[in-house]
This record gives sequence, C-alpha cells and structure tokens, in this order.
Amino acid sequence: MATRTNMAGLYQEMIIEHAHSPRNLRQLEGAHQTVEALNPLCGDHLTLYLQRDGDRIADIAFEGDGCAISKASASLMTSAVKGLQSDEALALFRRVHTMLTTKPDGDGPPDGVGKLAVLSGVWEYPARVKCATLSWQALHSALRDGPPQEAAMKAGAPTTDALQNRTV
Repeated sequence: MATRTNMAGLYQEMIIEHAHSPRNLRQLEGAHQTVEALNPLCGDHLTLYLQRDGDRIADIAFEGDGCAISKASASLMTSAVKGLQSDEALALFRRVHTMLTTKPDGDGPPDGVGKLAVLSGVWEYPARVKCATLSWQALHSALRDGPPQEAAMKAGAPTTDALQNRTV
C-alpha cells in the first residue's frame, strides 16, 4: 500500500510540474492543422497546432487556458506524440483514452503509455475526465481527418477543425 501511495504522490508531482511549466506551450507558426477545443462544463479551452512531414507529426504545440489536469495532459500529450506517425499516435490515443475513462483491469496503467501513466488515476474523478481528454480529443480530430492536402501544405495554408460545439 505504501508503494501505491508513493506512486500517487510522484504522479501528482509530475502533473503539477507539467501544469506549471507545460512543454510545447506556444503558437506554432506555419502549422498545417489547427484544432480549437473547448470543454463547456469547466471552461478549459485550447488550440492545438500540428506541423506534419508527410504522415509524421513533425511538431506539435498548444495554447489555451485550463485547469492543471488539462494543461498537464496537453503538455504530456504533445511530448509523447511528437515524431510519431499518425497511426502510432492514434494507437496511443486509444490506449490513453481507455486509461483515462475506464477502471484498469490490473494494478497499474495499461502497457505502452509510458510517462502518460501519471494520468492513470483520472478515471476515478468523472468531472476531471473531460479535462484530461480535451487535448487528446483535439489530436484525434486532427488525425482522423488525415494529413491536409499537399497543395495546402505547400502553400502554407492551415486547415482548421473546430470542436467548440462538441462536448469533449
């Protein structure tokens, strides 16, 4: 039991650290895709920027306002998916989404989530699930639509997908 308590404390520290000093918190100039996401229940709002190199996520960043869980999740997510192919990022989305929304089968987080395991206890707090999944839903929205048209990428024209009218 002490080990589980120690892990929970370490996880909480990492979430607080990512919330206070989020990675990839910036506007990404020349982004090929921009996705706006809003959680109307609590007011979390973010803009996700993706820069692609073919089907690979070359760079990813976010801006916005939100609670500690929302910011930490976006920070961890952007760090985890940078450099991945779209199918790899979608597979990670599915594993993380399951981890965030359902009680685990075993004692720990699912395999293949790495440092994202710090978010594994979120499922126990239904009011926080939407906060933790906001950035992931924005990523999913961008990736399910596939890479933007090659001509638009060459012209530097961003594509936009708004999640504002959806409850995420």
